Amino acid sequence: MAKVEIYTSPFCGYCHAAKRLLTSKGVEFTEIDVIENPDRRDEMVKRANGGRTVPQIFINGTHIGGSDDMHALDRRGGLDPLLAA
Repeated sequence: MAKVEIYTSPFCGYCHAAKRLLTSKGVEFTEIDVIENPDRRDEMVKRANGGRTVPQIFINGTHIGGSDDMHALDRRGGLDPLLAA
């Protein structure tokens, strides 16, 4: 199973939507709360090539984007192969 990391904040509806999609697929993920761990925000921005909003999602170290990006990838049939890798 793929290594999935998601940078989130507790007040973010898009974060909750992204986590729901991953959970519905039975995917375990590491959640990094940038409110609880503000020192991790700079790490997120660097890894996400300047992306400052949450969520920022990474699968096997590759930046997928945010919730809308991941949902679009799923609709195109591209998410499941990444998660299976």
